[in-house]
Amino acid sequence: MRKVSVCTYCGVGCDVAADIKNGKIEKMYALPEGVVSRGKLCVKGKYGWEYLYSPDKIKNARIKKEFLKREYEKLKANFGDIIENLKEFDAEFYEIPYTLAYDIAAFKLKEITQKYGADSFAAIGGARTNCESSYLFQKFTREVIGSPHVDNCARVCHSPSLKGLKETIGEGAATNPFDDIYETEFMLVIGSNTTEAHPIVANRILEAIKNNGAGLGVIDVREIALSKFANYHLSIPYETNLMIFNMLAFVILSENLENRDFINKRTKGFEEYRKNILEDEFANPEILSKIRGYEDLPEKIRAVARLLATKKSLIIWGLGVSEHIDGSYAVMALANLAMLTGNIGKKGAGLMPLRGQNNVQGTCDMGCLPYFLPDYKTPKKIGLMTPDLIDAMNENKIKALFNMGEDIAHIHPNQNKIHKALKNLEFLMVNEIFPTQIIKFADIVFGVKSSYEKTGIYVNAERRMHLSKPLVETDLPDDWEVISEIAKRLGVDFGFKETEDVWNEVRVVANERFGGAEYEKFEKNLLRGLQWPVKEEDTSILHIEKFRTDDGFGYFRYNPYKLRGHLKDMIKNRDHHFYLTTGRIIAQYNNAAQTNACKSLSKRHKEDILLASEKDKVYFKGKERVVLISKYGRSRPLRVKFSKTVKRGTLYTSFHHAKSHINYLFGDEADELVKTARFKSVKVRVE
Repeated sequence: MRKVSVCTYCGVGCDVAADIKNGKIEKMYALPEGVVSRGKLCVKGKYGWEYLYSPDKIKNARIKKEFLKREYEKLKANFGDIIENLKEFDAEFYEIPYTLAYDIAAFKLKEITQKYGADSFAAIGGARTNCESSYLFQKFTREVIGSPHVDNCARVCHSPSLKGLKETIGEGAATNPFDDIYETEFMLVIGSNTTEAHPIVANRILEAIKNNGAGLGVIDVREIALSKFANYHLSIPYETNLMIFNMLAFVILSENLENRDFINKRTKGFEEYRKNILEDEFANPEILSKIRGYEDLPEKIRAVARLLATKKSLIIWGLGVSEHIDGSYAVMALANLAMLTGNIGKKGAGLMPLRGQNNVQGTCDMGCLPYFLPDYKTPKKIGLMTPDLIDAMNENKIKALFNMGEDIAHIHPNQNKIHKALKNLEFLMVNEIFPTQIIKFADIVFGVKSSYEKTGIYVNAERRMHLSKPLVETDLPDDWEVISEIAKRLGVDFGFKETEDVWNEVRVVANERFGGAEYEKFEKNLLRGLQWPVKEEDTSILHIEKFRTDDGFGYFRYNPYKLRGHLKDMIKNRDHHFYLTTGRIIAQYNNAAQTNACKSLSKRHKEDILLASEKDKVYFKGKERVVLISKYGRSRPLRVKFSKTVKRGTLYTSFHHAKSHINYLFGDEADELVKTARFKSVKVRVE
């Protein structure tokens, strides 16, 4: 039997088909009529389901022995002998009936919030599950508990893209579908190793070059696979995205290449923006002509700027843009470039942030952010962002945490600080499908359905919603069912019987984007999906006649580059320093919890490897492994590989394996507006 669903790894969100025999998956593939996959899957799509049959998959509810011992007298008084003689699971946990786990979780939440107030509770997570569960997660936090503190993993990836686009064009989402890559004349890919992180999008890019003659510019701190096919590859110093984008604008303005007709009809703030760019000392490309190893950049910047301005162009970016202290400003600068050249609001031209995970867009749409309700409405009370929540845990202000599928004990920065904060909590409950790092700190664990075992809506990086349907059966609860059961014990019955009931409430609460998106339409479009906003029909391209701002105009937002870090060291001619950046490998995904449990994937990438420049071999003294040290922490020993793709003084590694301790190296430096960590640059020394 063949069943159709959706891949929930990266933000591409491919449609998938599976052959099922005796209730188990035998093979996963894509159908030619699939609008996203176009009949192709990456290795994660093909083999990333194998985790379903891993013996490590969590198939029960658990309670930590230490927690039960600490709370024994209170639990005994409230629940009687039922807490006795629990089945031992391992050295740390007892297995516990779900009903009792719900009872104890509700009891502890009530106790803590009555003692310390509702604001002592926080909820972090949501993007690894469906929209229905993300919606109920924030509803539970705000309406049942009464706390404003809810956040999701967009905090460590594309929150700056949401902020930057919303400030300029009124909507924090991609303007065009992936297939518009086939309609464009020029693509600018920035901070995205697309072949590794979003391979099915990379397929389109390569096909557009080969079949349509489209041009390509690549901007990155190192050469990537796409660089081989680019008209221009620009290796830039670390943390200079904003400067480079302002330089592109400088060239366009100084050579009078801007689209005045579009600017006059559709935008505001241009003249002030123009004045600021042309007077900005760091917007003139010539500043780079004297930087050793980067002398070729001024002419390449001019060439890319001319192509961007004179061709129908798409600007595509990844975490290499957003994970910096000026990530939001850099995204505003990209929106400025699109408006400056008139490359927005039409087929084949626009702005395309490549979201890190399928449904990180949807989780934000559902209101799992401290400053947005569903449909991006403003809440009465704005909560704390995750880095501030970590501080609040260490300051004894946050006492209880509900974590839903976000391994903050691995994928977030400054892990020494985070581990201390988690130990400081009075109560931590976690919904998970594997024993991730955060499980080590959990008091109660709820094993829940994975994406291939449940029904629900997922929103990919192009705003395309797919209805995911279960490929295999399980009696585990979905995330929203866990939330509902705990809410009942706190006196609130949501009344939902199935996932579609939750979605129908979403359609009312978030009517602007999802009002017309009933399950029936998804059933008829399983392989196409629907792009929000959905009324009678869905919407492929945004901003065609007006921008989604209050008055319909796009707003130029100038932000100057501030000299720092890598470039500052080179300008000052300081001694040799190493700067580290991180990225993904195609066979693994984020914390590798699921992909490491897939034999076909784990064998392809067993450890994080450090790439260093061949010109820096002398600094490694023939050592096969080294430890990286920053002011925040140390990595574990990493195997070194030398490459021509990275510049002198720069290092690269992936971060998938918790044993590597890569995220111990990064600290509190973060985006100035939305506190997304500066994962793409940290000064390190090599030991």
